[in-house]
Amino acid sequence: MLENLREGLNKFIEKIATTELKPEDLQPILWDLKLLLIENDVALVVADKICEEVERRLSGLRVRRMEDRKKIVKEALRSILLEVLTPPSNVDLLEAAEKKRRMKEPLVVLFVGIHGTGKTTTIAKVANLLLKRYSVVLACSDTHRAGAIEQLEEHARRIGVRTIKHQYGADAAAVAFDAVQYAKARGINVVLIDTAGRMQTDKNLMMEMEKIVRVVKPDLVIFVGDALAGNDAVYQAEEFDKFVHIDASILTKMDADVKGGASISIAYVTKKPIIFIGTGQGYEDLEPFKPDTIINNILKP
Repeated sequence: MLENLREGLNKFIEKIATTELKPEDLQPILWDLKLLLIENDVALVVADKICEEVERRLSGLRVRRMEDRKKIVKEALRSILLEVLTPPSNVDLLEAAEKKRRMKEPLVVLFVGIHGTGKTTTIAKVANLLLKRYSVVLACSDTHRAGAIEQLEEHARRIGVRTIKHQYGADAAAVAFDAVQYAKARGINVVLIDTAGRMQTDKNLMMEMEKIVRVVKPDLVIFVGDALAGNDAVYQAEEFDKFVHIDASILTKMDADVKGGASISIAYVTKKPIIFIGTGQGYEDLEPFKPDTIINNILKP
């Protein structure tokens, strides 16, 4: 995970630690840093931010004779990456479910994203996690893709939860509404809504998703992105946020991501937290996203 970025940043730290920290000497190294970040799928605006902060914190810095220059550079980079990866607000899914349970209402969570990101499997993973404390029902609101309902039903069967479905071609918002009503009537704690994986440029399908939001008023809208998609995942998250105002993101396939650009960029660009990362195909392969852990992975020797 993140191998390319880790190797490149370690080389950057070695190089800058042996350079005079004068503005004119830093410029060519910072240009190399920007290229490194962009090559590893870090969004341009984020690469600019990181480089600007490195220059601001290190340019003209006087290092005493016995001080460890490498350690100073590494700690500056650690601090900058932590700021980039930590959005203004946080989302705690379990805390949100507990709050709604105390109110005797179901937590309604809408999942959005494009085809092929692992959205349906991610919903099953989230359901499996929640089942340790809460009751869950799944809404089959992807009424477009052939096999989508059967796929979610199979996941539901394996983890032991109920699904609410209509026929293919049915109104996706109606399916979501029925799932919420079902949960309210039976005291079920959480409703997880699957939606059609759609290109963010498909305005008709985006409008359908807006309708789901209007009808069920979800407590949380979660964008599911493929870490391997890099900058595309960042762009997708931005576009979905424009239409349905996402509250958080989940990144899939992080175990296979050698670049790491999406994980560094999405939280900064959307100003919304990454709450989980997918690290495999099993239902237990869902880990809380911890900026410290990611940064330690990136900056370890």
